[in-house]
Amino acid sequence: MIDLHFNLERDLVFFDIESTGLNILKDRILQIALIKYTKDIPTPTELTMLINPGVPISEEAYSIHGISNEMVRNKPTFAQVGPEIFAFIGDADLAGYNSDRFDVPMLLEEFHRIGLDFDLSKRKLIDMQKIFYKMEPRTLKAAYKLYCNENLDDAHDALADTRATVEVLKGQIQMYDGVDYVDGDGNVTKSPITNDISAIAHFLKDDAALDVTQRLKLNTKGEVIFNFGKYAGQSVAETFINEPSYYHWIMEKDFSAQVKQIVSKIFNEMRKP
Repeated sequence: MIDLHFNLERDLVFFDIESTGLNILKDRILQIALIKYTKDIPTPTELTMLINPGVPISEEAYSIHGISNEMVRNKPTFAQVGPEIFAFIGDADLAGYNSDRFDVPMLLEEFHRIGLDFDLSKRKLIDMQKIFYKMEPRTLKAAYKLYCNENLDDAHDALADTRATVEVLKGQIQMYDGVDYVDGDGNVTKSPITNDISAIAHFLKDDAALDVTQRLKLNTKGEVIFNFGKYAGQSVAETFINEPSYYHWIMEKDFSAQVKQIVSKIFNEMRKP
């Protein structure tokens, strides 16, 4: 175990999920593990549970995590345990491995289905994969070996993976403290990975991305643009002026709740007199 205490401004929750598949909008969570760190409290709090997803587990997913339909058949549904998970996280910042691309958006969708508004706008997101890919591009197992000098034997068990991500972040802070980051254009960021959660979050944040699925972005003019499909790179507002039906198409298709909220706000603002 790495002897390091996180420098926190507020609670930080590490979490990992196992799911029925990889489709953020259509698949469901069947296992979740959370570890909460609180400022000035040395011992973290853990919460882990199996969940009945209500849909079949794909063979591909089962081959990875080994959780069968039978194992979750009599477990509570997300509608039953979602409020407990929501309360456990509270207003904490979130951390995980590949969490920005998968775990966070999938959790957002699950909360949305049961009517819970999980606001990301005031939370910091710490994704150890982003640190790792920027500094040492590989996998969680390799990250654990590199930063912790140990083998990760229980990979793809949610609690084991979550515990591993805790140790990986500690190891990353120790390894990169005082190390500058140089991007592909030669721009230097002075010591971005240090024992300061706010500084790490700032280093990892993509200011142009507006939603966790990265369907919408800001261009250099500060305009919201599409990052997908036939109107990629074009202004959302201008597109809706020229083709209002595209807004309705988005609202009817499998886009995240976050994307639909953003485009709805733009569309409704346009219609005001």
